[in-house]
Amino acid sequence: MKKIGILYGKERSFPEALIATINSKNIEGIVAEPVLISKVMQGEASGYAVIIDRISQDVPFYRAFLKNAAVSGTVVINNPFWFSADEKFFNNCLATKIGVPVPKTVILPSHQLPDDTSAQSFSNLAYPLEWESIFNYVGFPAYMKPFAGGGWKNVYRVENKADFFKKHTETGQLVMLLQEEIVFEEYYRCYCIGGKHVRIMPYEPRNPHHLRYQATFVPTPEKLAEMETIVLKINAWLGYDFNTVELALRDGVPYAIDFCNPSPDADKNSVGEANFEWVVETAANFAIEKALAQGDGKDHSTWGEYVKHSSKGVINYEL
Repeated sequence: MKKIGILYGKERSFPEALIATINSKNIEGIVAEPVLISKVMQGEASGYAVIIDRISQDVPFYRAFLKNAAVSGTVVINNPFWFSADEKFFNNCLATKIGVPVPKTVILPSHQLPDDTSAQSFSNLAYPLEWESIFNYVGFPAYMKPFAGGGWKNVYRVENKADFFKKHTETGQLVMLLQEEIVFEEYYRCYCIGGKHVRIMPYEPRNPHHLRYQATFVPTPEKLAEMETIVLKINAWLGYDFNTVELALRDGVPYAIDFCNPSPDADKNSVGEANFEWVVETAANFAIEKALAQGDGKDHSTWGEYVKHSSKGVINYEL
């Protein structure tokens, strides 16, 4: 029997529906259940053919468990090794190389020194930074947010230099991005599952959280095709099995605003009935596909094009 395990925290609607949907298909030799961990011994198998990870970004213990599971033969969605290495600034850097429009973005050292460091630890950092050059590049208004954050936590809109310096003092030891504001006409949040299944959802980030999916943007077929191509390209290079990409259209150009969401919101109450049904069904089918393939002696973990090509010493961004 091959088990598909769902590792999750306080969310309920998505993991419970996913387990029920997988089991309702009555695939011989396949069963889905919540992951249960009673011990983690180095190099010992987890007992799961596939694990869908919904929580390890917040729980380091789970991340260590998933790496041990992966090295012992479990297919983890998303790959815990790449998930651990990835962050938003790198994603923007990669996007500039693969031809995906992104806002002008810089990374900033933390306002407060990290623990166990002193000014001498930063001998290679020029101080003050070239603030005028940075501000002229990004422009104002701008957004400041953690380079490896998520969930709309610690996000600031800054109006000018004085506002930036005031708000930067509030960020403590967080390493922040300063990013150009894209004043958009339309905005979309796009699920991508298995690197091949895309659902483009009108999304209004200026609405209260529970109303963000109640947007009325209507893209043309041509724009839908363009956005799908961008979403597939981003996920092919990053190597995510389960991700959302946020696209803001300014003057008709889709800018990738946020595309490092490997445990994206899938709650029925926020995404809506139709989107919820799609993500549950698509994730269920993909997990089953991975489970059926697992155990043939091959590595079925997903590694993005960047990792594949950098390991060979040659990266062709034109792929």
